[in-house]
Amino acid sequence: MVEVSGNIWDYLGRAIIALTTNGSLTRDGRAVVGRGVARQACNYFPDLPWRLGSFLGHGGNHVHSLGGGLVSFPVEETAWSHPDGMLIARSARELRELADRKRWETVVVPRPGCGGGGLDWKDVIPLLQPHFDGRFLVISPSQ
Repeated sequence: MVEVSGNIWDYLGRAIIALTTNGSLTRDGRAVVGRGVARQACNYFPDLPWRLGSFLGHGGNHVHSLGGGLVSFPVEETAWSHPDGMLIARSARELRELADRKRWETVVVPRPGCGGGGLDWKDVIPLLQPHFDGRFLVISPSQ
């Protein structure tokens, strides 16, 4: 795992970008995309709530390759719950397994649960380290 700072969207088209997500759906099947990188992704991919919603509806709140160089990374069970350390660790494992299967060379992940979720980065690092190798860039915004 390599820590970097910058704009995650500078990696669009050059790496896989992980979107921190939750498992909530609207009545019409769209994913609830509240804030952070997932909300920003909607500017680039307006169909993202429907695309992610389809994966959530069929496969549950897990890591899913969403196409377009995007992958979901669940950090919360619902849009109204707090980030869950066990879910973050499971998502890190699932992302590593998917990256191995797909032979992804670079995956960029925002600090899961640390932005709007309020977790302290020092508490999240140990959840990721067992799963992320040098292919995984964990990005924080430039100051």
